[in-house]
Amino acid sequence: QVQLVESGGGLVQAGGSLRLSCAASGNIFSINGMGWYRQAPGKQRELVARILSGGASNYADSVKGRFTISRDNAKNTMYLQMNSLKPEDTAVYYCNADGIYYSGARYSPFNSWGQGAQVTVSS
Repeated sequence: QVQLVESGGGLVQAGGSLRLSCAASGNIFSINGMGWYRQAPGKQRELVARILSGGASNYADSVKGRFTISRDNAKNTMYLQMNSLKPEDTAVYYCNADGIYYSGARYSPFNSWGQGAQVTVSS
């Protein structure tokens, strides 16, 4: 299957910046969409930003103008640059990817999640 590993979370003061990374590994044939989701305590998981292999992206209204999603297709890696962070951005951030993986001569779709990275913004 395909594994996703996030890195870059941490504690930052309001107004600060963090950069999250998500590296995909395994028998990857192709990755279509990659996205960042977040879940705050007591709340449902929500989409933060998503990017397709061609570069098209979309953002949650709450992060537009502050967060930038990008990906390096050659490295199967996605990034989330988070600027002007607010206390309400505090959450566990999860990366997600979907595409095709191979096992021997067999090709199958996948939809994988990372383990999550804690982002805490202090006021």
